[in-house]
Amino acid sequence: MIPSIFAYFAPTSVAEAIGLLTQYGDEAKVLAGGHSLLPAMKLRLAAPGVLIDINKIAELRGVVINGQINIGALTTWHTIEHHVGLKGVCGVLPEAVAQIGDIQVRNRGTLGGALAHADPSADATAVVLALDAQIRTHGPNGERTIAASDFFTDMLSTALEPSELITAVICHKLGAGEGAAYVKFPHPASRYAIVGAAAYVKLSDGKISTCRVAVTGAGPVPTRQGDTEQAMLGSDGSAEAVAKAAKVSGATMDILGDIHASEDYRRAMVKVYTKRALTTAIARARG
Repeated sequence: MIPSIFAYFAPTSVAEAIGLLTQYGDEAKVLAGGHSLLPAMKLRLAAPGVLIDINKIAELRGVVINGQINIGALTTWHTIEHHVGLKGVCGVLPEAVAQIGDIQVRNRGTLGGALAHADPSADATAVVLALDAQIRTHGPNGERTIAASDFFTDMLSTALEPSELITAVICHKLGAGEGAAYVKFPHPASRYAIVGAAAYVKLSDGKISTCRVAVTGAGPVPTRQGDTEQAMLGSDGSAEAVAKAAKVSGATMDILGDIHASEDYRRAMVKVYTKRALTTAIARARG
């Protein structure tokens, strides 16, 4: 349970961190919250020669709400969970974060770290997909913005380029006629999602004009449910419409089976939790 020897750096700016990542390349790992990296290092499943601790980069912390919501990559789960402004304009974020781990995990874990790690059972991944969030990054070639729908590429893999950091997550404020929800079946010990579902809907003239549904925990990557979304469009959001749309959720996904839940069980739970998320999101949209 002792890590391999490594060099340690604690940059105080994004530019300094990018410089270190560029200098050390594949030798380096970035430390944010550390809940995934540090246990892997102790077991020597990961053995970086260089550890770049970005926790002293103050510009990566905090929530700014103006025309949109801008959340710094190092903002902790605790900050998001208890942010009064977020609860008023995008309550699904504090709601989802409150379901992560325990108090200790939420005090240390960060939004950007979780998205960069892209654990297939993480909660925030499904939420940013349902909210159609934008992920801002900074690397040697400057800044860019990646749509959440393009960010998660494979198990534990993302669209981040070498020597690139997530700096912020941006999403829009929910207004009248909009609703979002996140629900999950948690593992009783780790609190990771065995299956989780996030849903966003927008109502126009009593009909659903926009719908996004994302599932986590069931497959190797968090996945938008396009067939379910299409089934909801133009509907009145009735219980019957939701039940019909939920039946096709997960139909085209690769579903994982393990000691915690079989493939068949997860596939069934995808439909159950999609239905619950949609039902709650629609109720919120109706006010």
